[in-house]
Formats: sequence, structure tokens, C-alpha cells
Amino acid sequence: MINAEHYVNRELSWLEFNQRVLDEAADASVPLLERLRFLAITSSNLDEFFMVRMGSLRTAIRRNETGVDPSGMTVSNQLDAAAKRIQQMMDVQYRIYLEQLEPALAQIGIRRRHVTELSEAQSEFVEQLFDEQITAILTPIAVHDPDNFPLLLGRTTNVAVQLAPLSEGDDYRYAVIPFGRSDLRFISLPAESGKEFILGEDVIALLVQRFFPGEEIVSTVPFRITRNADLSVREEDGTDLLAEMEDVLDERKDSFCVRLEISDLVTAPMLVFLKQLFKLRNRDIYVVPGPSGLGDLMRLSDLSGFESHTYPKWHACAAPGIDPGQSIFDAIRSNDQLLYHPYESFEPVVRLVKEAAVDPDVVAIKQTLYRTSRNSPIVEALKTAAENGKNVTVIVELKARFDEARNIEWAKQLELAGVQVIYGVRGLKTHAKACVVVRREPQGFQRYCHFGTGNYNEATAGIYTDISYMTCSEELGNDVISWFNATTGYSQLQQFDQLNSAPIGLREKLMELINFEAERCRNHSDGAITAKFNSLVDPQIIDALYKASQAGVKIRLNIRGICCLKPGIPGLSENIEVISIIDRFLEHARIFHFRHGGDDQVLISSADMMPRNLDRRIELLIPILDDECRRKAINILKTCMKDNSKARVIRADGGFNAPKMSADTGFRSQQEFQRQAKETEKNASEAMRRMFVPLEPN
Repeated sequence: MINAEHYVNRELSWLEFNQRVLDEAADASVPLLERLRFLAITSSNLDEFFMVRMGSLRTAIRRNETGVDPSGMTVSNQLDAAAKRIQQMMDVQYRIYLEQLEPALAQIGIRRRHVTELSEAQSEFVEQLFDEQITAILTPIAVHDPDNFPLLLGRTTNVAVQLAPLSEGDDYRYAVIPFGRSDLRFISLPAESGKEFILGEDVIALLVQRFFPGEEIVSTVPFRITRNADLSVREEDGTDLLAEMEDVLDERKDSFCVRLEISDLVTAPMLVFLKQLFKLRNRDIYVVPGPSGLGDLMRLSDLSGFESHTYPKWHACAAPGIDPGQSIFDAIRSNDQLLYHPYESFEPVVRLVKEAAVDPDVVAIKQTLYRTSRNSPIVEALKTAAENGKNVTVIVELKARFDEARNIEWAKQLELAGVQVIYGVRGLKTHAKACVVVRREPQGFQRYCHFGTGNYNEATAGIYTDISYMTCSEELGNDVISWFNATTGYSQLQQFDQLNSAPIGLREKLMELINFEAERCRNHSDGAITAKFNSLVDPQIIDALYKASQAGVKIRLNIRGICCLKPGIPGLSENIEVISIIDRFLEHARIFHFRHGGDDQVLISSADMMPRNLDRRIELLIPILDDECRRKAINILKTCMKDNSKARVIRADGGFNAPKMSADTGFRSQQEFQRQAKETEKNASEAMRRMFVPLEPN
């Protein structure tokens, strides 16, 4: 039985996470363009929230689902509560942008011009651009029959035009000018200094009459729609998964609308028209006092020439245990390597696959791919390896949400290169991050493993905090080979010596470790759990933590996003502390430390504590076997828990308290990790300078 009073609703908890991101946009101590970036991130986050979570709730309403979530809320309750909280958040977003960021941007030379503010030269430029480019690119579409209206892409700008009736007593007429994927949102203007721009929708409003000569324009208004993206693939026996995924991508383009963002200049008839056109309820409509789609402002945060208003560029430090002139295989064979990105470089992970691709002694590579970069060097290396005659097997997860199209393309390219490609596993997402290289050596076949908490993506490795564990442990090597064979074949996941995998084994291992700490406390000993991950939703894990807290286990959690657990409640969770760190880099690592009677158990994982990860995905839980690597992982957890500058303390009501101390006097974990990485790199460099290496004849 689930006690609803013990849980926070997951949707509302996620919205509080997004509020923590938004708070960074309001923080005057954060560089201006970084504040703009955080604002854009909150808007993009809301886009995805509507596409996935609100879309899922709307689908449940359509199916007449009547159940409640663990917090006791019905689907309708959740939709109403989320819509109310989002409206509050969007009000704050626009106050921050219009009252703080836009004036501050103008002061540093990034100015948005309204149509009434254009100089004579700028007006001439805009008119010429309109006549030569905009009218050629954009096409007005008359709306005669709302049920047969052409498709409008989600998350793109459109301008609705209200035309006067043809004769007295007739209704207003309407047309829509869609921007589609055109690059007309931000139009650069000639300026004597700095960067000046005007929004494309403002240009349309100024010169719209040229699209409709001889017509009386009543009003124009920009708007933006968001469509449901919570569509699942049908995975019956015999299904062509790649073809099914391509169908899902097509279905997303015309799925039902879950949100309309529209300017507060909208007239009442226009609003009624758009509401009927997209079949929306009042709670799905968000009237905004500024430009819709604030996520598009991300482009301005990357403008060149304004670097003094961003965080200083961070260059990842070299991994201390890996000599750039040394073979990656020698480095891993000498010592296990635990890297903390982006403070330490992701390059050794790329090197592992690149060296394996051309090493004549490498006979096989097995790897998972969930999200990769556009020009992935790892994918290129895997193709090279196959072309060089190595046995290469890659699990490409086609169902990685919003990366499906890219993964479909990579899968096709890998197959053409001779790679054995597996499109994930029927009914499950393969979210685990693992690579194993099998190399022929004098003592026999050696397995070189990489396990990660993040994707094989060198771009996101520069902005996400993630763990890489590189080892040639015989136990882990044998386990991961067995795991790959079970995942790519028809065999069932089995008991491994060291690894644990979802959906069978990972939850059970975590419950065993939590219960061990609780049992020690019940037997008058001590117990402690410190962990870092992205989301805590799973009721079984939450209940186990509650029981451990009641037994006296000291539990400290660093949870970036959703937290459905209620910390600090007497008699339930008074021994549980939860913080959430929002800073320059996206906290993404999953690390678990169980005191285990002094025999520290430290594990990393690809999984968050959510039912989908534990029950409906293939995930890995990996023990850190090397003592030095274990100490480093524990230090990461301790450093994060000391943060009192960017860490928010999560409350039992699902909200959060501001950082304990100001940024001036507080301890900021991400800055400390940068300092530690630089110091370690410097010490390693000095040690190398003091070491004389004789050159021997061949």
C-alpha cells in the first residue's frame, strides 16, 4: 500500500527543478549571457515537458484513465496543478527577460529594436529584406476550413493575420504565415556599434499589408504551438523497428497540440479562432507579454565579441594517470582510471575506440550508443574498425527520445561499414553506457572496459558532469562480455559476478545495499548512504530509504531534478538530507556510496531512481573495484555535499530553500572541481619534468 502523504508529485517536482534553473537567470552574480542561456534552457525544458509529460497526461485523459499517482493526484488534478505552476513560472520568465535581461543586454551593445525604434537606414534595410527575401521564403495560408488546415510545425514561430469581413454581417477571415524552419527569427540590423536585431514576427507585423494587397488588416499576432511527442513504437514480433521509428517521427509532426503560446496583443476573436483551430482548452493557452519561444534566445548567448559576459572558457584537464604519449591500453593495464568530466578530458574515452580501430592486436569491439554528437569521432572509429576487419557489435538505441533521427542515420552508416548493429531490445530501451575492447596479448585475450554515467558524446562531455571508469578487471571484463551477449542475443540476463543490470538485478542490488545499512543501525552499529543522481521517483526505493532513515541511517542525497521523497519529516525521514546543485555544468553523474560497515561500497550507474529506468530499461550498475578510484568517487560526493553556494536544499513540500550562503562566502563545488583538476594536472606535469626517460636503441 502506498501512503500518498509520503510522496511529492513528480510533475510538480520537475517544475521546481526548472524553477531552480530559472533562478540562475535571475542571479545578478551570474555573467549576463549565462543568465540569458539559463533563461533559454528553462524555456526549452518547458517545451520538452509539454511534449512528453503534458502530452502523456492529455493522452491518459483521452483514454479515460482514472488512476492516481503515488501522491494521490488524478490525471486531471496533475494537468490543472501543472498548468497553474507553469503559468506562474512563465510570468517570472518574462519579468526576468523584459525587466532585467533585455535592458542589461542593451547596455552591453546587444539591442533588440522594435519597429518604432528603427533608424532611417534600418527601415530601408528591413523593407528591402522583406521584398527580396521574406516574401520569397514565407507563404501566407488562408484558413478556409480549420479541419483541413495545412500542417504547422511545433516549436516554430507563426504569425496569425485577422482580415476584415468581405461584407457587413460576415465573419472575420484568417490567415497564417508560418516561419517553418526558416532562419528569419532574428534579423541583424545595420548598426554603428554592437549588435542590433529585430524579430522576424515584428517585421511581418510592420509590413504585412504587402502580403495582402487591397485587404483591410484588423490585427496580426505571433504564436507558437507545441505538439505531443509521447508516441511509442509498436514492437510486436516481426516488426521492422527502424521503419516503425521513422513512422513515429512522422506522427510527431501532426500529433495533437498541447500548448499555444501567443502574444498578449491578441484580439478576442483571434484567440477564439486559434483555440478552435488547435482544439485547445483554456488551460492549454499561455498569453505572453513578449516574444514566444524564449528558448530561441540561446542564439544570442553565443554571440562572438561578448566573451567578457560569459563564464571563462573551461579547457578540460588531462587525465592524471594517462600519458598522452602512452598507449591507452598500457595506461589502463597499469591502473584503473576514474575520470570526472568535464573537469577531466573525455579524450581518453575517444582514444580507446580510435586506438582499438587501428590496433592489429584488437579483435573485437562491443559498444552501446544512446546519444551521440553530429560528427561523432567514436562512430567514425567504429566504422574504421569494422573496415579493418575487426568484429564490431554496436547496440544503437533507436528509441532515444528526440535523438531517434540521428540514431537511425548512424545505424544505417554503421551497417554499411560492416558493423553488426542491434536496434536495442524489444520492449526495453538500452540506456546503459558500456564499451569493451578485446585485445590479443601474450598472456591471452585481454578485455579493456569503459563504463560511463553519460553518453558517448564528446560535445556533451564538455558541459555535463559525468563519470568514466576504465578498467581491465578480469571480473568486470567477463561480466560485460556476458552482458553484451545476453543483450544482443536471445538469452536472458543472468547473475553476474560484479555487474548488476536492469530490469533484473539492479533494483534488487540497491535495495540489498540500502537494507544492509538499515540492519546495521538496528543492531546498534552505524550506517550511512551518500548518493548523487538525477531523479528519485521510484516508490520502492523511496520506501527503503524511509525505513533506513527510521533505523538511524544517515542519508545524504544530491538530486539534480525530480525528488518525490519528502526529506526531514520527524518519524519518517529526519535522517535524510537532499540538495540540488544547479551551476554552470549540468550535474549528470550517478554515484552511490554505502558505508557497508567500513568496507566502502562505491558504484556508478547509467540509471536514475525511476520506475522506467529500473523496470523498463536496460541499465548497468558498476562497482568501482580500485581503491584509488573509489576514494576519488567518494571525494566527488563529499565535495558536492559541501556546496553551500549553488546547492538548494529540498524541502518536504517539494519546494526548496536558497543556497545556505552567498556566492561570495560560500563553497562552490564546481569551482572546487576545476581547482582540483588544474592542481592535479600541474602536479603530474611537474612530476614528468623531473623524470628522465632514457632513449634506448631499437
